[in-house]
Amino acid sequence: MRLALLQTAGDPANRPAANLDRLDAAAAAAAEQGADLLLAPEMFLSGYNIGRDAAQALAEPADGPSARRAAEIARTRNIALCYGYPERGGDGAIYNAALLLDRNGAPLLNFRKTHLFGDLDREMFAPGPGTAELAEIDGYRLGILICYDVEFPEAVRALALGGADLVLVPTANMKPYDAVSHFVVPARAFENELYVAYANRCGSEGTLDYMGLSCVGDPNGGNLVLAGEGEELIVVDLSPERLEAGRALNTHLRDRRPEVYAGVTGER
Repeated sequence: MRLALLQTAGDPANRPAANLDRLDAAAAAAAEQGADLLLAPEMFLSGYNIGRDAAQALAEPADGPSARRAAEIARTRNIALCYGYPERGGDGAIYNAALLLDRNGAPLLNFRKTHLFGDLDREMFAPGPGTAELAEIDGYRLGILICYDVEFPEAVRALALGGADLVLVPTANMKPYDAVSHFVVPARAFENELYVAYANRCGSEGTLDYMGLSCVGDPNGGNLVLAGEGEELIVVDLSPERLEAGRALNTHLRDRRPEVYAGVTGER
């Protein structure tokens, strides 16, 4: 699989239509480089640090107008897409969500952020249920987490135990948390024997300075690729051979002893 990560500040006015145009341009550029899947940041369509009122106003259902436009982009550019957006659930709650579409525009997964980060998230969003669902693209089993979720080992481990090969992480991580790209993402990939793709925002938004540093954690350790701090489209090849080599080298999943952790995790 050839994977593309879009690192962007997004539209300065946080207009979903303008950000969908950016998604289309990035999808075209990624497809021209042979990419099979494009990952965009957290809350890509609307901006992240926008406040409760804007999140309420811009939220759409998972099958709303923006999703239909994104599906058209996927079909036209022949590339799978994953991007963050504010979702209005059937229960009326607003969620920090990410939608995965296949290259025909069909929805595969819609994930709601489980671990909300500080007052910024909690003032705008309800927490998701944390379901460890997987979908398949080109033989890879994929799961989604959003930003802060990846910093909880249990969240990635749940996907790994379900058979994930690749975890997609749209993020809006800000300075000074660059350790997440340099250390946390590679560690999650290494200890769970899978790839972790982390697509971040860049630039400034209100009081936040996003750090960029989008990356892809390697199951063999380290990052396969690490972006700088500015706007960037990075493309990287993932191979099943590299994945299997990592799993042969690292036997964390096989060597687990769930009975030892039962008092903490409830596992048996």
